[in-house]
Amino acid sequence: MENRVAIFIDGSNLYHALRENCRRTDLDFAQFTSKLYGARRLFRTYYYNILQDPSQRPESYREQQEFLDILRKTPCLEVRLGTTKILQGIPVEKGIDIMLATDLLYFAWNNLYDIAILVSGDGDFAYALQVVKNIGKHVEVAYFASNVSKDLLEVADNLHLLNQNFFKGLWYRRRRPTPRARITQRVGQSSNQE
Repeated sequence: MENRVAIFIDGSNLYHALRENCRRTDLDFAQFTSKLYGARRLFRTYYYNILQDPSQRPESYREQQEFLDILRKTPCLEVRLGTTKILQGIPVEKGIDIMLATDLLYFAWNNLYDIAILVSGDGDFAYALQVVKNIGKHVEVAYFASNVSKDLLEVADNLHLLNQNFFKGLWYRRRRPTPRARITQRVGQSSNQE
């Protein structure tokens, strides 16, 4: 029997970890998820994040909408959006962890997947993963070493260490050359023309 894989992505956690560890966020999600599930069969990928408030941050909202449009065109990927609440002047995510944990448990209970892959380092998900294991499913965690809870590592059946090497070839656009590289490139081009 072929193992069915469901991937659950904590979008905010992944975004900040990518910025911190890879210095870029233009990830090709179709290629990324394909690398995670490998030769197994993908049931579906779920991406969770907050919806930016267009009245508070119009530029961020516009950029997010462009990003979400790309995500929605990714095969077998569904976007789940929570909201933000302003608490003491600071925007705070609301509902994301609950949505992800609920889907993780609901789909396991209804036997829609055999293996769950959680893309997050947030230890708040450790107990939900343990319950999924108790139901009889396998759980995997994709994480950055600098951004992971020990509790997640202990509950996982399998681990995917995310680092710059893991992401080679998984970006949408090539990184722009640094100013030094551009100067070297121009010098090289002018030498070739002579």
